[in-house]
Amino acid sequence: MYTLKVNFEQQGLKPIVIENVQGGQSVLEVLLDRDIELHHNCGQVCACSTCHLYVEQGDDFFPEIIDREEDFIDRARNPRINSRLGCQCVLNKNESGTVEVTLPDQTLIYGD
Repeated sequence: MYTLKVNFEQQGLKPIVIENVQGGQSVLEVLLDRDIELHHNCGQVCACSTCHLYVEQGDDFFPEIIDREEDFIDRARNPRINSRLGCQCVLNKNESGTVEVTLPDQTLIYGD
């Protein structure tokens, strides 16, 4: 089981901690299941950059980034070295640990 710490760049939103997260789920799925807003215009198929986030801790619990994901991250608003797409950050099964992510300000995303 994982613990997912979520920080927000959007003003007025306080960090949250989600405990007892099972592996095999993407960060995007975990957030959506808990009614936490993270845009996902392409329907979670790695065909856009709207679920862009920053992995602050625990990137070793995800599969390595693939070229397709890197291409879409290049199109994201304010990409950084720790940028990933939430739909591609699938937590490894049979592991546990703490993952910390920061969600960019969702009010700045176009195409919603």
